[in-house]
Amino acid sequence: MNQLLELEQQLCALDAAITETRKRLPAHSVKPPVMMDLLGLEDQYDDLLKQISELKEKRNADLC
Repeated sequence: MNQLLELEQQLCALDAAITETRKRLPAHSVKPPVMMDLLGLEDQYDDLLKQISELKEKRNADLC
């Protein structure tokens, strides 16, 4: 259960970082470093979602 909680906390922190990075995006002429930051954070977010989903599926399978 600790691993799941830790992953969910990381997900929350990444969500905040993504929100902050999106605020730094200008309406026009997006700077490549900011866009790269955002894409990297979104990739990490997707990876964490996948890990959380797999962990939950494994735990549900263990219950059966």
